[in-house]
Amino acid sequence: MGIGPCFPPARLRKRVRRRSKRQLLERSAATIILVIFVVHIGKETQKGPVVFSKSHSAQAAEPEREPRISATGSIPEPQNSAVLSSRTISCLTFTAWCNSHLRKAGTQIENIEEDFRNGLKLMLLLEVISGERLPRPDKGKMRFHKIANVNKALDFIASKGVKLVSIGAEEIVDGNLKMTLGMIWTIILRFATSAKEGLLLWCQRKTAPYRNVNVQNFHTSWKDGLALCALIHRHRPDLIDYAKLRKDDPIGNLNTAFEVAEKYLDIPKMLDAEDIVNTPKPDEKAIMTYVSCFYHAFAGAEQAETAANRICKVLAVNQENEKLMEEYEKLASELLEWIRRTVPWLENRVGEPSMSAMQRKLEDFRDYRRLHKPPRVQEKCQLEINFNTLQTKLRLSHRPAFMPSEGKLVSDIANAWRGLEQVEKGYEDWLLSEIRRLQRLQHLAEKFQQKASLHEAWTRGKEEMLSQRDYETASLQEVRALLRRHEAFESDLAAHQDRVEHIAALAQELNELDYHEAASVNSRCQAICDQWDNLGTLTQKRRDALERMEKLLETIDQLQLEFARRAAPFNNWLDGAVEDLQDVWLVHSVEETQSLVTAHDQFKATLPEADRERGAILGIQGEIQKICQTYGLRPSSTNPYIALTPQDINTKWDMVRKLVPSRDQMLQEELTRQQVNERLRRQFAAQANAIGPWIQGKVEEVGRLAAGMAGSLEEQMASLRQQEQNIINYKSNIDRLEGDHQLLQESLVFDNKHTVYSMEHIRVGWEQLLTSIARTINEVENQVLTRDAKGLSQEQLNEFRASFNHFDRKRNGMMEPDDFRACLISMGYDLGEVEFARIMTMVDPNAAGVVTFQAFIDFMTRETAETDTAEQVVASFKILAGDKNYITAEELRRELPAEQAEYCIRRMAPYKGAGAPPGALDYVAFSSALYGESDL
Repeated sequence: MGIGPCFPPARLRKRVRRRSKRQLLERSAATIILVIFVVHIGKETQKGPVVFSKSHSAQAAEPEREPRISATGSIPEPQNSAVLSSRTISCLTFTAWCNSHLRKAGTQIENIEEDFRNGLKLMLLLEVISGERLPRPDKGKMRFHKIANVNKALDFIASKGVKLVSIGAEEIVDGNLKMTLGMIWTIILRFATSAKEGLLLWCQRKTAPYRNVNVQNFHTSWKDGLALCALIHRHRPDLIDYAKLRKDDPIGNLNTAFEVAEKYLDIPKMLDAEDIVNTPKPDEKAIMTYVSCFYHAFAGAEQAETAANRICKVLAVNQENEKLMEEYEKLASELLEWIRRTVPWLENRVGEPSMSAMQRKLEDFRDYRRLHKPPRVQEKCQLEINFNTLQTKLRLSHRPAFMPSEGKLVSDIANAWRGLEQVEKGYEDWLLSEIRRLQRLQHLAEKFQQKASLHEAWTRGKEEMLSQRDYETASLQEVRALLRRHEAFESDLAAHQDRVEHIAALAQELNELDYHEAASVNSRCQAICDQWDNLGTLTQKRRDALERMEKLLETIDQLQLEFARRAAPFNNWLDGAVEDLQDVWLVHSVEETQSLVTAHDQFKATLPEADRERGAILGIQGEIQKICQTYGLRPSSTNPYIALTPQDINTKWDMVRKLVPSRDQMLQEELTRQQVNERLRRQFAAQANAIGPWIQGKVEEVGRLAAGMAGSLEEQMASLRQQEQNIINYKSNIDRLEGDHQLLQESLVFDNKHTVYSMEHIRVGWEQLLTSIARTINEVENQVLTRDAKGLSQEQLNEFRASFNHFDRKRNGMMEPDDFRACLISMGYDLGEVEFARIMTMVDPNAAGVVTFQAFIDFMTRETAETDTAEQVVASFKILAGDKNYITAEELRRELPAEQAEYCIRRMAPYKGAGAPPGALDYVAFSSALYGESDL
């Protein structure tokens, strides 16, 4: 882990240890080459020869002393003291690196130019860094012995793929410093290039946030001095004001860095600012050596930074989890309170006496469905998503599972919601049933009033007529006429018997349906029945009297009798026709209305025959008048057998003819209304038949996506979000269907033979689709959390998903135990019965007999990822506390960000051990509580 800018200057200043110049030089060289990276000789490939100029014979005979490694990487003649200083630093650096390896063999060198001349320590150095044995060296001290040993070392280097161009054994034996340094640098470049790359990566990471700094190498990237100043400011911002540095002042920047490093960091001044700036390509080896000193100077703070970052991470997770718990409790309380208030309203089954009042109740229920319930459905879905996310985060951070307050579990909320929906369905069924009942009551009441009025009109005066004693002063003919007229009346009375029974049946049905004005109906019905009984009694008495008088009266007018006999049923037919033409109806479909139209057409077809019958009856009356005129008889003003006159028949006939077109118009209006209702049914059915399968298809499509997701989690999430947006965009179709459904209900249309989908089916399917896509998105989000928290790669997650889907035989998102065992074996696990039983207790703690995908992912991440533990957190706190078993509030505020420091101070218990100062805090108990049962 890199050293970030987390620590304030005071803490970093305390952790930069003081070192001697000699220690820094030796340790920096060792850090570059060996400590950071392990050299694997034999695995490196040839990267190209390193060419050094061939020395002249004079130079071989008299080797150079203290040559300078210039800013270009070559070794020119010395010109000034600054150049000699750079050459000396290179010698010291390489000497320190060689000694870091030779110490393992119990030896070292003092002078790199002299101590490698006999080849013995050179061979020993190669054996140490390679771990291989070289050929036995020659023990002699003659020149040819030395050349042989050096050649053995050079041959070994060449055998490992390193080409040494222009470097010979004679130059090394003669003490040519230029060739000796070239040989050592060649070994460093070929066998320890990873150290150079690691140091370069460290510099890039530390200087990345700084303007005008772009470290790409160890020569030109450091010429303007800003990179060195950025390294110092990153770890000690109190030493340099970086904002005041200028890129056009490289010498000033370099000297500032050199002076600050020497004064405050104990890093000696190894380089010359003018030499670096004035050289097109500064010396790479010298700059690497100097930069490595900074790495060592600041490396001490890394451990404390890691510890503080670990604690910050743990505390941040805990604070976020607490916030999610509080939000869950609040949402659950509000949703349960709304359900508690809503259920009593839906359980109220007190009916209303009028249709308008029940229509208002139905409108209130529609407002509840359209306006009040949808936000609560969204809240319930969000509550489940928040709960699942919280449990996933707790599980990933090794915290105990969240247990909501009593009565606020997800299952409790689901049970309360199911109860609400059951009560809601019952309330809707009751509303519709009550409206149908009131509708039928209204129809029956109107029919009762109409028939009762017609009957009362017919019986008006009948009792007085039956109570008359006119036959006592009548002639024989008159008595006969009275008898015949009475017979006609009895016929008419018998014909009205069905009407009276129908009126009584209507009253009984109104009572059974609990009509709110049943008392008045019963009173009127009772009066009609009592009157009917009295009419029967009076009729029988009058008949008896007339039959007694019949013996006295012999003359009878057959024609009047014939008139009466034919006119009475025709008059009854006319009354029935008038009653039928004025009758009210209740129909629910075009077919029923069409049947009424057909019946009316059939009735109109009988009118010509009835007109002929009317002419025949009127012809009888004309014959009577003709006979009277012929025989000079005094025509009677009334028919002794019937009170009906031709004028009455004509009047009723005219009424029938007027009622027929009125009936036609009413039936056509009703047919039009039913046709409108039929169009509404078909319009609703057309949309419902499209929306229903679409919702079902989307539910199945989401299920298939959840079972067979491919690609990265981000791609899966994008796909699911697109699906979710498509579903949300489809909401307008549901709203239009709701509008059509409302029109149907306002038209009192409750059945639809054109579709199997009701609005309730569509609503339930829509809610199921929204819940399904939300849960699938939440599952992918939890996988992202798992991947990010556990450090899993996308390839690992795809491999886990592919393995799970392969062994998910039933394609229901779960594996049977045998399938799970086969899956583990396919992934390389060698399982016995005991080990497999232990794993099953982890992935199926409730012994449900199945393994879910989330449980499978959790198991695989535990097997493949490194996680934070209570012991790691305790160790981190111990570093911040300076190896003490307690920590003080001052140390927490100094080491951690202010918010998380105060969080720890509030929650840590006082330390109870011996020797602790007042206010000491127990960080061990606090760390254990983070991963155990507690109310943190």
